[in-house]
Amino acid sequence: MGSWLFLIGILAIAIWGKNQSLIVAAAVVLIIMAIPNSQRILQLVEKQGINWGVTIISIAILIPIATGQIGFQDLINAFKSPVGWIAVFCGILVSILSARGVSFLAVSPEVTVALVFGTILGVVFLKGIAAGPIIASGIAFCILQILNVKI
Repeated sequence: MGSWLFLIGILAIAIWGKNQSLIVAAAVVLIIMAIPNSQRILQLVEKQGINWGVTIISIAILIPIATGQIGFQDLINAFKSPVGWIAVFCGILVSILSARGVSFLAVSPEVTVALVFGTILGVVFLKGIAAGPIIASGIAFCILQILNVKI
């Protein structure tokens, strides 16, 4: 019963904050929970959902290449400016942080609650996008490493 109330609370906050993605996410999870014997579905989505999401994002990112909006010349031009080099560096950094984040979540699953809560706050109140829990966990992992905190 507690998980229902928690998710309904998240749905209410998402509606109040007018965050379409979080509204859909909370509603879909509530609908899945309403299906009898939905535990297997929930476990599958929990296990594979991030990979599915990354795949969908990757597809969306590759569409401008498929449509010809971005070509090799654009890639070459990216390396001709400091902005391009910074973007490449940030792309590398985020991918490394994401990998560290996945590893961190595997050994410290209790952190997930705080990361999800922080993500919800950022999405609803700061108009952020809920793509950050893995990156956030990677940043948290790096900060903990720097501060020499045992995990």
